[in-house]
Parts: sequence; structure tokens; C-alpha cells
Amino acid sequence: MNIILQYIIILSVFVIISISANQFAKLFQKIHFPLITGLLIMGIICGPYLLNLISLNDVKNLDFLNDISLAFIAFSAGAELYLKELRSRFKIIKWMTFGQLFFTFTLSSLIVFFIGDFIPFMSGFSIPTKIAISLLIGTIFVARSPVSAIAVINELKAKGPFTQTSIGVTVLKDVLVIILFAICISIADALIIGGILKFNLIWIIIIELTFALLLGYALGKIISYFLSLKFKTIIKAIIILILGYSIYLLTDIIENYSHKIFSINIYIEPLLICIIGSFVVNNYSKYRREFLKIIHDVAPVIYIIFFTLAGVSVSLDVIAKSWIIAFVLFFIRLVTMMIGAYIGGTLGGDPLRFNKISWMPYVTQAGVALGLVTVVAGKYPEWGQEFATIIISVIVLNQIIGPPLFKWAINHVGESHTHAPTPEIEQHSAFIFGLESQSIMLAQQLQSQGWHIKIITKRKDFDIKKGLEIVYVPDFSLQTLKKLRAEKLNSIICMLSDEENYKICQLAYENFGTKELIVLLYHRFNIERFHKLGALIVYPDTAIISLLDHLVRSPVATSLLLGMEPDQDVIDIVVRNGDIHGLALRDIRLPANVLILATKRAGHKLISTGFTRLRLGDIITLVGSVKSLEEVKLRFGSA
Repeated sequence: MNIILQYIIILSVFVIISISANQFAKLFQKIHFPLITGLLIMGIICGPYLLNLISLNDVKNLDFLNDISLAFIAFSAGAELYLKELRSRFKIIKWMTFGQLFFTFTLSSLIVFFIGDFIPFMSGFSIPTKIAISLLIGTIFVARSPVSAIAVINELKAKGPFTQTSIGVTVLKDVLVIILFAICISIADALIIGGILKFNLIWIIIIELTFALLLGYALGKIISYFLSLKFKTIIKAIIILILGYSIYLLTDIIENYSHKIFSINIYIEPLLICIIGSFVVNNYSKYRREFLKIIHDVAPVIYIIFFTLAGVSVSLDVIAKSWIIAFVLFFIRLVTMMIGAYIGGTLGGDPLRFNKISWMPYVTQAGVALGLVTVVAGKYPEWGQEFATIIISVIVLNQIIGPPLFKWAINHVGESHTHAPTPEIEQHSAFIFGLESQSIMLAQQLQSQGWHIKIITKRKDFDIKKGLEIVYVPDFSLQTLKKLRAEKLNSIICMLSDEENYKICQLAYENFGTKELIVLLYHRFNIERFHKLGALIVYPDTAIISLLDHLVRSPVATSLLLGMEPDQDVIDIVVRNGDIHGLALRDIRLPANVLILATKRAGHKLISTGFTRLRLGDIITLVGSVKSLEEVKLRFGSA
């Protein structure tokens, strides 16, 4: 009973620390640092070397949380590998992945081996042990962070070949690095325990990888089965977490019994099993969308637990003695990554302007890298804690340096499509461009609701309307808009010709970040130009009749179209992403809260079924949450 009570107390304390860490980490986001950096630092502060809210023994009792988190991180990485989206850039993705896997891994492993005597915990070890540790460090140096990469891409609304290659390589590399890690940790086992690399180890590695593949496939089918049941989403999420933890228990049992029965250690990497299982669900089941939704919903909680626990485990005394070597290892990884990325990009045929900065998207490290570190630390307790502390220090440096470098690279190649920062605005202020009866009536209506309105016109022959502010301008240039202080506006309403409206909206979007752009559109072929600027569009000829008609026949749908439903929208997206071309609607990876309502091709509506194949230039109508629709825009190449 005392042991159970002790576990409950330790777990309760850690939950409180994790909640506090999450709030503390949000402060780091405000100064443009990654969330996980704040979680790690809060874990360090609460750990045994500062506040000592959790002791080293308590950390060992929380190992099961670490295993659950690692399994989930592997599920998350596998869920990002969707084969049908990697087709158009497969050649460059293949060579870039090869360049980083081979050159970064090989060069960094060699350098670490030769400087081993200067790394505190490695000095005095035998040559086989140094080789083993060097291989493990080289493997971890290859790992990247898909979560961080996707966050930067979404933030910049980035699209283009450089961005597409970056995300493809990031996801594929994290899958392959798990396989590489499984091989290297088996080799390390033989080198450290046996002292020499025996020939039969090759067969053991083949057996281990084969079992991992079979168990991963079985896991994918089991997850698909539970997803098919009519359980609540929270129940399915708990089952998936339990299945992930079960894989860790199963691999421990296999390792122990293989040692007892056959006198050899058969270590099947649980991360590899989980990533294969996730890959199977994502690519070969009809429950992909629900699986992705569970991953998306559960991820924040798992990351809080995992990164806080990783911070608690950091040994500050080791950092104090070895911070110099952490910086050295950081620069070793950076240089070897530059070499690998440049060679990979050159072999893949990317232009020089890409190849010079092709390493920048891959600096950041997070979940998978930390997961591999904790596996090594747990497997080799004699020196694993010092190993983990030094490598975590390198990962934290990569987390700080990586995202700004990736952002700079995307902006440098011109693939960022960001909205100008919205300044402090005057609430309920708007300009109406165009002087006519409709604009006057609209101005009067808005003024009656407390809005500050100006009507902007190039006409000189206007009568002063009582209570209205009408301003003459010679043109609609940027200089004119600045003189009018348009950057302070809440909204801009354009009621001129389509060309004049577009010029004004584009200037406002790119220079002022105006919150709302509203346009009267006269020619439907201009719709996509305005959608790219996020403008709200009204068709004057049919607007009122259509509105009344739909309010009578379909009030719920019309309320969505009018934006009356909170956090819901209906949008049209033009298919411009070559990877989507030829895919059936049922194979499109969409968030669970987004539905396809209609498809239009060459001016004709299609009767859409799951077997309808999309083509470049198709217009699809979707309904869903605003946030999810923005993600879909990015994927379809229409953001």
C-alpha cells in the first residue's frame, strides 16, 4: 500500500509540474522560442539539481510515462509519411535524404570517435565502446523534427519546391533514422557487451528488423480494428496509447527471454514497430482521418509530459563540466549537415540557390531525437545519463537556432506568403472605396452602428452628404493610402472595378495587414485572385435574391456562408498542388472536421463520390473549422 501511495504522490507532483511547465513555456512562445524549450527549462528548474521537487529515484519511477510518450511520438512521425504526397519531388527528396543519412551520419560518427578522449564520459573507454557511442551519436544527429518544420511552414504559409522538399525529407528521414538506430543499437550492444563485432550479428539484425516489420504491420491492423469500433474518440485515444506502451513491454519480454533461452539479446526497437504501425494505418486503411485527428488532439499533452520529464532528467553538474563539448558537438552536426545537404541537393538536381542553404530546414531537433537519447540512457545506465545530458544540450541549441534559420531560408527563396502584421487598429473604422448610392447607404448604416467611416473616391463632382466624410484622392497608390493612414483600419470595402479593387486589396494585404477586406466582385474569373488575399467576396447582381432564397430553404447552410456560425466557414479552393493531381477524393488527407461539399471542373459541377479523381485547376468547396481550412489551403497549394 505504501508503494502505491508513493507512486500516486510522485505522479501527482509531476502532473502539477507539467501544468506549470506548460504555462511557463507559453512565455517562450511570445519571444519566438519553441514551446519545448520552455518545457525543458521548467523541467530542469524543478529537477533534482535546483528545486528538487522530483528526485532522481522519482524519475526512474516515471519511466512508464516516458515509454508511452515515445510510442506516441513514433506514431506521430509515421502519420506524417503519406506516400501519395511525395511523388512530384521524389528524386530530390531521395537524394537529399541519402546525403544527410550517409554523410552526416558517417562524418559526425568519425569525428566524435576521434575526439572521444575530450568527451568526459567517453575518455578511458575501450575502442569498441567508443565506436558504439560514436555510431549512436551519429544516428541521433541525423534526426529532425517534423512537428517544428510543419509549424514554421504553416506560420509562413510557405509553398514551393524548396518547402516541399524540406517537409518530404524531414518526414522520410525520421522514419529511416529509426531503422538506422535499430541497426546501430544492435551493433553497439555487440561492441559494448562482446567487445568485438561477430559475423552472426548480421543475422541477428536481419531477424530483429524482420520481427519489427511484422509486429509493426500487426500493430497497424490492430489500431485499424479499434478505430473501426463505435467508441468515443477519447476511448480510442487511450487504447492507442495503451497499445504503444504494450509494444515496449513486449520488446522487453522478447529481449529477456531470448537472452535466457538462446544466450543472445534480440532487441526489437519499439520505436520502429510503432512508426511502421502508424505508417500502415496512414497509408493502407480507411481510418486515416480519424487516426490523424487523434494524433493531433493528443499530441500537446504528450509533448508536455515528455519534454518536461526530459528536462527533469538533465544533469546540471554534467552540463557545468561539459558545456564546451556540447557547443563543439553542435558545430560538428551543423558542418556535417551542410556537407550532406549540399551533396544531396546537387545529386538531386536542385539549383545552386537552393543548395547553398539546403541544410537550414534540418537543424531543428525535438521529439524523435530526444526519444532516441532516452532509449540510450535507459539501456546503458553506467554512462547513459551523462550521454543524455550532453546530447540534450545539443538538441536544445538546435531548437533555439533551427526555427529562425528555416524561416530565413523560406523567405530567402521567396516561398513565404505571409499576411503583413496587423498593427494596432482603430476599432470599428473602415474605408469605403467608391462613391455611389450603395456606398453611401452602407456608410450610413455602419455609422449608425458606431463605426467611423470614410468614403474614398477619385470623383471630384460629388455633393457633400450630411454626416458623411468623403475624401477625394488623385489615385489609389501606396503613398495615397499611407497619407490616409489606412494601416489603422479595421476594414476596407472596395466597390470599384475588379482591377481597382484588386490593386487596393493587394496593397492593403501586403503592406498593412488589414483585418478585413471586402469586395464587390463583377467578374467571377477574378475570384481566385481575391481569395489569395483572404478577401470576402460579394456578387452584387444576385446577392440579395440568393441570400433570401437560401435563408428560406436552408437556414443552417446560409448561416455558415454568412459567417454566423462560430469558427466555421465554407470556402472554394483551387487545386494547384501537383501531388494532389490524380488522387481520388477518398485518398485525400483532410482534417476530421473538414468535408468536401462540391467539385467544379472547367466550369461544370461534378457529382462527387469517393472515387472522383481531382485534376489541377479543379475548384472544390469545403466546409469546416477556420483553422483546419487554412491547413487544407496550404496542402492544396491555394493558401
